[in-house]
Order: sequence, then structure tokens, then C-alpha cells
Amino acid sequence: GWSDTRNGRPLKGPYPDGTKKILLGMGCFWGAERLFWNIPGVYVTAVGYAGGLTRNPTYQETTTGLTGHAEVVLVVYDPAKVPLATLLKTFFEEHDPTQGMRQGNDIGTTYRSAIYTYDDEQLAEAKAARTAFQSALKHSNHGGRITTEIGKAGPFYFAEDYHQQYLAKNPNGYCGLRGTG
Repeated sequence: GWSDTRNGRPLKGPYPDGTKKILLGMGCFWGAERLFWNIPGVYVTAVGYAGGLTRNPTYQETTTGLTGHAEVVLVVYDPAKVPLATLLKTFFEEHDPTQGMRQGNDIGTTYRSAIYTYDDEQLAEAKAARTAFQSALKHSNHGGRITTEIGKAGPFYFAEDYHQQYLAKNPNGYCGLRGTG
């Protein structure tokens, strides 16, 4: 099976008791994944596709936009070590959640801003974070309405092996992620 290139942990699980999962879509999943694997308390990260219709889509299929999937990062974290609020703060600050179906030069439904949750508590917290961040954006005159899609996680499909931890293998790889600060 696939394992984390940095710590040998299995990308597809099993994950330790007490860990939780969340799916975060913020444009190009390579750079998004790197943001989260550096956070203490995150057990493992993997990239894949969620929020679409096609079963087991390929990267080529998702980029057409026809499958409806978003590029997402699966973040497996230990809530005793890192609160969801920390992950959500990183999520909202490190990309522009007001751009709709794009992120910088990456355009299309696959690059939409999205949070897919695994329980009601996460769902409520994600919605509250969106509201708080919208208010902060308004006060900083950044403008723009947050378009982040928030909902319960459906099927998650792991991306092809070469996408996993891409920027660990290719430190100079391109990623168009730009935050709002």
C-alpha cells in the first residue's frame, strides 16, 4: 500500500483510534496538502477527489469538470493535539475562498473551495468559521463573498500515486495557491 513519504504512515489507513478525518478543497491539492502535513497533530494527509458523481475518477477525467469532483486533501488529525479550528484557520487564510470555480490561474469546478465533514460537530464548526472569516474579510475591505461549499463528505477517491505528497517529491513543483492573509 501507499505510505507517507516522510513518516511511513499508511495513507489509506487504518488510522489510530481517536483521530478524525476532514476533506478540504482549496484549489491545487499539491500545495494545500503541504500546508497541512506541516501542522503538529496532523497524523497523515492524502490527496484525492470528492464531491462529484463519477466513481473512481482519474485526474484527467476530473480536470474536464464533467465528473463534478473537487481536488481535496484528506486530513487525518488528532483533535487532542490540534483543534479543528486551527485547520480551518489555515484553510481560510491560505487560499482565496471568494473565487468560486477557480483558484488563481487554475480554473474549473475541480479547483473550487470546499469543506466536506464527517460529523455534525465538524459541519457546525466549519459553517461558523466561514461566517467569522466572511466578517473578517468585510472589515479588511477584501470584499468578495465566500463561495466555499460546506457539506457532509460523500465518497473520497484517492488520487493517483504520483500526486500523493507531490511537493515532498518535487519541492519546486508549481502550485498556484495564494492566500488572503
